[in-house]
Amino acid sequence: MANYDFEDKQEFTVLGIGVELKSDYRDQEGLNREKEDFFNQVIQNGTVAKLKEIAKNDYLFVVNDAVDDKMMHYIGVETDQEVPEATRMIPFPAGKYIVVPGEASSQYALTEQLTNQTFSEVLYEEKEYSYVDGPNAAVIMGEAEGIFVGEMWVPVIKHS
Repeated sequence: MANYDFEDKQEFTVLGIGVELKSDYRDQEGLNREKEDFFNQVIQNGTVAKLKEIAKNDYLFVVNDAVDDKMMHYIGVETDQEVPEATRMIPFPAGKYIVVPGEASSQYALTEQLTNQTFSEVLYEEKEYSYVDGPNAAVIMGEAEGIFVGEMWVPVIKHS
C-alpha cells in the first residue's frame, strides 16, 4: 500500500510557465516525453531561475491542469508577483488534499514518480476520497546529498 496522508490547505496561487501537451491522454510515454522536454527546457534557459527570484518559498511546482479542454503542464512557484515569461496564475483551492511524499535522484524523476504513484496507486486504493479535478502539483521541496524530496498535492473530496 502506498504511503500518503491528507492535509487541509489554505488557498494558494502558483505562477506558471506552461505548455499544452499534444499526446493523447492514454499515451503515457508520449506525455512523459513532452513533460520532460519542457522541464529540461525551462531549467536550461533560465526561466526557472527567474521564477525562483520572486518565489515565496523554495518550492518548485510542476502542475497539471485541464484548461479550455486542453491538457496543460506548468512549471511554477508560489508568488503574488508576475514575470513576462509567465503564462498563468494558477489558483489552488482551499480544502482537503491527498499528499504523497517521495524522493528521487533528479527533479524530473521525482515529479514523474510522484505523479505516477498518486494516479496509478494512491487514488486507485483510496476509497473515501476522490480527486475533484482542477490543478494538481508535484512539489519539489529540496535536495540533500543528491536526493530530491517532495510531495504530490491533489485536491480531493470525501464521498457522501
